[in-house]
Amino acid sequence: MSVYTSFADNRSLISKMVRREIAGRYKGSVLGVFWSLINPVIMLAVYTFVFSFVFNARWSIDSGSKTEFALALFIGLMTHSLFSECINKAPTLIVSNINYVKKVVFPLDIFPWVSMGAAIFHFLISFAVWACMFALVTHSFNWTAIFLPIIFFPLILFTVGLTWILSSLGVYLRDISQVTGVITTVMLFLAPVFYPISALPEQYHIYIYANPLTLIIEQSRDVLMWGVLPDFRALAIATLIALAVAFLGYWWFDKTRRGFADVL
Repeated sequence: MSVYTSFADNRSLISKMVRREIAGRYKGSVLGVFWSLINPVIMLAVYTFVFSFVFNARWSIDSGSKTEFALALFIGLMTHSLFSECINKAPTLIVSNINYVKKVVFPLDIFPWVSMGAAIFHFLISFAVWACMFALVTHSFNWTAIFLPIIFFPLILFTVGLTWILSSLGVYLRDISQVTGVITTVMLFLAPVFYPISALPEQYHIYIYANPLTLIIEQSRDVLMWGVLPDFRALAIATLIALAVAFLGYWWFDKTRRGFADVL
């Protein structure tokens, strides 16, 4: 079974488990799934107030907009959140579903897709909040936003591939869950989330672009905020790298899954 068939053959089961994952997160709360909407609304309001009015921050020197910094920052945080939500959960994906490993013939390789599906749901809610805020402030919406799925495609493949590897390693090495938290935090600050990459000396750009989140964040801001076409060549290269990581991740998971039942 390949990376593609892992998803295609089990898409119905993945869809059901994504809905269960989202509902389970807010189980018992009064507002339920509406917290998915309330959280980004509150956070975007806080960012706008703090960075626009308290710190009077500007994303670019010649910018006169007070909310531009908050909108640019929120795009970076949404991207990092999509990645970190999956990666931080990856080491416990198999460990927290022992029943599926021991008692039932179950396609364990779908767990990373389920995790990604829930993360995409929360990303789309946050993006809807961002889009409403952008339209309210600028009274416009850039048509180049239609390229957003193309921009995020390599990040989704890369993250799922990495999740396969980390979920497998998490069965044998419980320390992995501690490591992923540190790594995602480092990647947050080594990506242009809180600052434009142009603010750094040029000699450091190569290190920032080594972070897989950098290209996605920069391209997302281009199409969403500035109305600029994405760099298709860079995205094609990123997609090839992401495909390699996805195939490697699935291969590793498939080779190591035979020992899960013995360890757990």
